[in-house]
Amino acid sequence: MTQVSIVYHSGYGHTAEQAKAVARGAQKVAGVTVNLLTVDEAQQQWDLLKASDAIIFGSPTYMGSASGQFKTFMDASSKAWYTRDWKDKIAAGFTTSASQSGDKLSTLIQLAVFAAQHGMIWVGQDLLPGNNNSNGSVNDLNRLGSFLGAMAQANADQGPDLAPIQSDLLTAEHLGERVASVALRFAKAA
Repeated sequence: MTQVSIVYHSGYGHTAEQAKAVARGAQKVAGVTVNLLTVDEAQQQWDLLKASDAIIFGSPTYMGSASGQFKTFMDASSKAWYTRDWKDKIAAGFTTSASQSGDKLSTLIQLAVFAAQHGMIWVGQDLLPGNNNSNGSVNDLNRLGSFLGAMAQANADQGPDLAPIQSDLLTAEHLGERVASVALRFAKAA
């Protein structure tokens, strides 16, 4: 079985909902096992991450970058970096913030650079931007127009039961399915 691990931090539950959506998407691909891990759980599961064919990283965007808790996980991965445990694994990322922009792109860039430092192969979003013309709406997939990964917006005054909105969760689900498909294809080619 091809293994896809999703490692995320969620401060208020919004990014956890996005992580669950990524997992639902990855689970759609036959022959794929999905592991959904918080950053705290992941730091106890280095062997599982080493055995994974793909690792999808998720963090809220706080003050223009990944959360401190996610950064702690990044720093803790230095042994895996040194021994090249994640070299040639598939990687992708997702993030949530309260603002429409919220500087989410800088978090996705941070996650992509982190993956590159580990020698991983980054998979971006293949969806065209939604909600960018007079016929578009907030219900469009990829409504925030990200190619580097999945972005979601969650109102600061609403809990994870109301936000992110369904289109952002479906965008995350699409990313999970895409990454799982790519990981399966790479695993079969090996």
